[in-house]
Amino acid sequence: QVRLVESGGGLVQAGGSLRLSCAASGTIFSFESMGWYRQAPGSQRELVATITSGGSRNYADSVKGRFTISRGNVQNTVWLQMNSLKPEDTAVYYCNRNARGVTNWGQGTQVTVSS
Repeated sequence: QVRLVESGGGLVQAGGSLRLSCAASGTIFSFESMGWYRQAPGSQRELVATITSGGSRNYADSVKGRFTISRGNVQNTVWLQMNSLKPEDTAVYYCNRNARGVTNWGQGTQVTVSS
């Protein structure tokens, strides 16, 4: 059983920065990919950024140039550095981990950007 715990969310003014963290615990196998998704009220969950075990990164067009995903050397931690935040970035952010055909999700962390 893998447990993902996110942290680092909060309230920030437009133009500000936040850094989200996601730590995996439990029975850990090397992952194929980890990532961040977000869901705003009334909207579907959408991809924000992913990173593979080899370090390849993928970003949603809406966050390219502003957000950076990175992972720890032990491959059980992933971070999302969010700069130049906009009100439209307001959402619950979820961590996602894929390993051996199993997908795990965290409980989510709220990010609110005020204008």
